[in-house]
Amino acid sequence: MDGLETTEETTFIVDEVANIVKENIENTVGSSTYVHSKVNQWTSTIIEQVLNQLTKLGKPFKYIVTCVIMQKCGAGLHTASSCYWDNTTDGMLKFITFLRVFLLFTRC
Repeated sequence: MDGLETTEETTFIVDEVANIVKENIENTVGSSTYVHSKVNQWTSTIIEQVLNQLTKLGKPFKYIVTCVIMQKCGAGLHTASSCYWDNTTDGMLKFITFLRVFLLFTRC
């Protein structure tokens, strides 16, 4: 029994994190249209709230949260990142909603 609890406590559970991310995006942006003057506040709020809720899970992870909000106007967006992790305990969540893409990496 202890082995199962230890495994769950040290495993990145995508569904659990996806719910946190989705809830925070919906609470912050909702169905709002793109408003350039609000983007900095939206991204800051989403990142702060997601990190706050993830740390409350009490798992031994370090989290990297990235949030990009941009207007759909035909312009391109190119990003890149790289991580090194243990596939048995670490993970990644890619969350896409409407025009929003949310990436979260975790490392134990």
